[in-house]
Amino acid sequence: VNMFQEEFALRLTARPGEALYCRLSVNTQLLAKVDQLMKVGRNNFRPPPKVESRVVRLELRNPPPPVNFTEWDGMIRLLFNRKNKTLRSVLLTKSTIKLLDENIRTQRALNSSNNSMMDDEEKMSQQIIEEVVAMEQWKDKRASKLDLDDFLALLAEFNKRGVHFA
Repeated sequence: VNMFQEEFALRLTARPGEALYCRLSVNTQLLAKVDQLMKVGRNNFRPPPKVESRVVRLELRNPPPPVNFTEWDGMIRLLFNRKNKTLRSVLLTKSTIKLLDENIRTQRALNSSNNSMMDDEEKMSQQIIEEVVAMEQWKDKRASKLDLDDFLALLAEFNKRGVHFA
């Protein structure tokens, strides 16, 4: 049980679709169950601060979800850079495609894959992104509206197709 400034507490507990829903909300809720217990007014302190406070309970999930947190955070960071844009718009930027190409090359090197590399890897990763975001469950979706299960399923779908975010 912890006390935080009100805006931070609201970000911790924000749900999909709310204005304060952000990376902090998603990552915290992945690893812990978060509940607001009570609001603490500024008049309860001497001298009174300029902000309100809230008491929040964080219960760590035991066991934690079976996800590579570095890769998870890489995907969440990308998607929440522009949380109100569609997944397709966010993932098909040149910088994202370049990053995913580098990750594909790294994965292949780590797996010592002797398969011949495609001449146009950029097209390959771009094609994979197009295929995933064209699926019915991701079509026209936005990061600000997805819940934890959606993000986990999206990461699993990309991993299944050989795209990694770390």
